[in-house]
Amino acid sequence: MGTTGNTEKKPAYTASKSRSEGRSAWAITFRHPLRKDAKGKQGLKIRRGLKTTVEAEADQLVVNMNELLANQEWWSLSRRAEAEKRFGEAVASAFYDVIEEGKTDSRAVRESELPLPSREDGYAKVLFVGTTGAGKTTLLRHLIGSHPENDRFPSTSTAKTTISDIEIILGGDNYRAIVTFFAENSTRTAIHECLTEACVAALTGVSDDEIADLLLNHKDQKFRFSYVLGQWQPNGDPEGDEDWDFGSTSPADSAGDGDGDLDGQERRRLQTALEGYVARVKTLSGRTLESLNSTLEQDIRTLDGTEREAALSMYEDELQADPEFDEIIADILEAVLARFELIAPTGKLERRKSGWPEKWVFSTDDREAFISTIKFFSSNAAASFGRLLTPLVDGIRVHGPLYPEFTRRRVPLVLLDGQGLGHTPDVSGAISTHITEQFNQVDVILLVDNAQNPVQSSPLSVIRFAATGGYERKLAVAFTHFDQVQGINLPRYQDKRNHVLASLKNGIASLRAVAGSAVSSLETKLYGRCFMLGAIDRPSEQLPNGPKQELDRLLDLFEASRAPVAQAKMGPVYDTAGLMFAVQTAADDFHRLWNARLGFTWQNGIDKEHWTRVKALARRLALQMDNLEYDNLRPVADLLLRLQEAISRFLDNPMTWRSKPQTKEEEVEAINVIRQEVSTALHNLVRVRLADGQLQNWLAAFDESGRGSASRRALRMRGIYEDAAPVPGVIITETASQFLDDVRGMVHSAIEAADGEVRSAPVKRPS
Repeated sequence: MGTTGNTEKKPAYTASKSRSEGRSAWAITFRHPLRKDAKGKQGLKIRRGLKTTVEAEADQLVVNMNELLANQEWWSLSRRAEAEKRFGEAVASAFYDVIEEGKTDSRAVRESELPLPSREDGYAKVLFVGTTGAGKTTLLRHLIGSHPENDRFPSTSTAKTTISDIEIILGGDNYRAIVTFFAENSTRTAIHECLTEACVAALTGVSDDEIADLLLNHKDQKFRFSYVLGQWQPNGDPEGDEDWDFGSTSPADSAGDGDGDLDGQERRRLQTALEGYVARVKTLSGRTLESLNSTLEQDIRTLDGTEREAALSMYEDELQADPEFDEIIADILEAVLARFELIAPTGKLERRKSGWPEKWVFSTDDREAFISTIKFFSSNAAASFGRLLTPLVDGIRVHGPLYPEFTRRRVPLVLLDGQGLGHTPDVSGAISTHITEQFNQVDVILLVDNAQNPVQSSPLSVIRFAATGGYERKLAVAFTHFDQVQGINLPRYQDKRNHVLASLKNGIASLRAVAGSAVSSLETKLYGRCFMLGAIDRPSEQLPNGPKQELDRLLDLFEASRAPVAQAKMGPVYDTAGLMFAVQTAADDFHRLWNARLGFTWQNGIDKEHWTRVKALARRLALQMDNLEYDNLRPVADLLLRLQEAISRFLDNPMTWRSKPQTKEEEVEAINVIRQEVSTALHNLVRVRLADGQLQNWLAAFDESGRGSASRRALRMRGIYEDAAPVPGVIITETASQFLDDVRGMVHSAIEAADGEVRSAPVKRPS
């Protein structure tokens, strides 16, 4: 007997129209069948403006989009021109722009607009590296003549401030700038994670203040949406709590940026919008909780331990399946995008095909106008919260006559600053590949450290990588806060300097066990490249003579680094058969570290990572985001560091030399050339093996959901690591053999590129 009624299958993807509050034009919303969302699911939610205020026109465009979505024959870029004729430019643009938008190399975008000069152009390129709060950006200000109160560029504070790459070229007569922005997917993912955290917190009935804080400020402090959307006012009080006002220590502490400051009416408007988001979070969280409690027939808030973790994982899955979750993300993303309309018309904003901003360029001969305009992209002034684009910026490159005020010298420099290292509890943690991949491209690696608590784990990680990567000649250390090194046992300058250098000596000595002889020659040479800087929070004209002299010495170092380095062709000779033991040691060390982090084994000093952090890491690798890392979870950097160290120890002992070095220094210099070649090549090799070549496996790991998903995800990740970096043993598998071949081939090429030689050791046969 047949059935009656409509049995037609509903299309998998459909579009609808909407209009945001306060806007007259219509927008179209749909899930894109060829793009993944922040959950790793196919069907990224897209909202694009239709450029019409007429409802009938919007309705027809929705019909057109539904026709396109229903027929996969249209889902090819080759049919875009035909689709524009049939469905209209607005529909075609909304669908195809998202397909065309690939991964963007922001450095390449900046380079195409404003190339960085090199040593051949007479410039020295200096990379600033240091922990959060060490003062590297404050030091940078002195080198570019930026006044801490009048200019306040780049921005500083005691917390994590610099999150974008800041590249400054000293020279020329006019001021030029290019600013590049994080991709839409990175911003969307950050909003996704903030919203999830806010909803989970709302489960326990926390205050609106706490919900707002989690919604506006990402856990890793990289995306601070309060800069863009406005600062939440507790209890709706725009003045805040004055009981804890200790007074400003300098005029710059509380000042805004003039034209960017918000008035009371705009603050109230932003606060109303934020209150709306918080109310929606609470409603969404409550609805999801009620649904899940009904399914499980218990209140998940009463659970603890592994049962609570399993329930929260299920809660997140159900939460993110609610259409309102994506609606909130779309509304916040739209509000973020609207802030780009506030950019000064003096510059030129260029967008990607999807409509998301890609770069902004600007030039002027007016220094004051230049500084005032560029701060819109770098400021952290609370008075301007709600108008700043700072968290959305991934790079700022400027070129102009930005010279130091403490001297009349004009040294051609390229100064590169970026996000701080963060504070890691032990030296086993690797530093970001976003930083280390620049080591081979610069002339000076300037480690900026706090003299009050010198040479802790993060600075040691930099020294460790520089030594085993062959960058010994480039490394220098600037110790800030030297004026605050005090004690009854330290009455004189020399006593204080020796006290700081003793910490450096002890730190380097602690690295010998992991870095081998690569650090031995570094010790004595580095002492002459240490600079003691104090009182640099003052304007340059107020600096004492001591810090001024040290800054002049620093300029001497920068200037000297421009000179070409003569490389003696000593020709070390190696047998790469011994590399198997180096690879075995590195892979084993890497697996022990990550097995402890994933909870499979116990290792002293390594805590098991919370499942939410592991999931966040999997998301970034699955969606190929940012630098393939999350906070201090950096598997690519971890494997890279361990391979680099093991290979460095292998390189310490050549079979012989074609031309025997006359001194130990000549020997180290010759081997360091190979170490640099290896370090550069390893960045690509490890990324391919652990990330790019494992994309489908990372997607599967991230896609795990429901009860037990944390354990299954950890198992999948362990499988990825074992496949990418297998430990060679007595029996070498095909996978391990390929890994060994990749490493041997890379080292072989590095040795020959540095005028070395690879031979096979003769086999002794029984007589």
